[in-house]
Amino acid sequence: MKLTLYQVDAFAEKVFQGNPAAVIPLQEWLPDETMQNIALENNLSETAFFVPVKNGFHIRWFTPLAEVDLCGHATLATAHVLFNHLDYKKKEINFQSRSGILKVKKQNELIVLDFPASELKEIDIPDNLKSAFKYEAVKCVKGRDDIMLVFNSEKEVINLNPDTQKIIQSKIRGIIATAISNQYDFVSRFFAPAVGVNEDPVTGSAHTLLIPFWSNELGKTALLAKQVSKRGGILDCKYLGERVEIGGKAVTYLIGEIDV
Repeated sequence: MKLTLYQVDAFAEKVFQGNPAAVIPLQEWLPDETMQNIALENNLSETAFFVPVKNGFHIRWFTPLAEVDLCGHATLATAHVLFNHLDYKKKEINFQSRSGILKVKKQNELIVLDFPASELKEIDIPDNLKSAFKYEAVKCVKGRDDIMLVFNSEKEVINLNPDTQKIIQSKIRGIIATAISNQYDFVSRFFAPAVGVNEDPVTGSAHTLLIPFWSNELGKTALLAKQVSKRGGILDCKYLGERVEIGGKAVTYLIGEIDV
């Protein structure tokens, strides 16, 4: 079976920036094992598969090791493929997913994700995370799937030097590191070695937690964020209460064919 594969740099203004995702359109679902093997073979942080359904598309996301409930950058990449390569004419896309209905729209040059905001619960820093980073966090917040550690400065976040094995031992899907920023409203990094992603370049789903937190901290609903990974990415954010909007650009890196 031959399938078309698109590789898209999401939250990027040009190639080699942002977060690369593979996008594979389907007419019907492949076996889960096959989709997982494709994601492992691609060896990107996410591979998105989607099939047409009534009033939109059903989307699923796979890391090299596991299927996940929500992925922002691969959803943005999928919308980019629909808008720019598959002749999708409407300005808004409805995606059915494990996390409910996700709406994505074109807004000038941006593709904007409409995602459910994560609940926030401040907790004590887990003992095995206290020594996993070069610096000690000043606050720990639990979200829907991940834990967020707040640090004193942007410089600390940039220079964290995480101990991957200690993060894996914490048995937490993902660790978000964040701090207030001078140039942006806040910066972040995201580590998810438990699902095969030591550090994710730009993480849309993490911002479902970051946006409500920093909106409350800074007293504003429109926020500009940067994920300060090696590749980096800019996110235009808005807090809507129970929902968040996450906007970014995307660039196609390759269009190819796989044979499975």
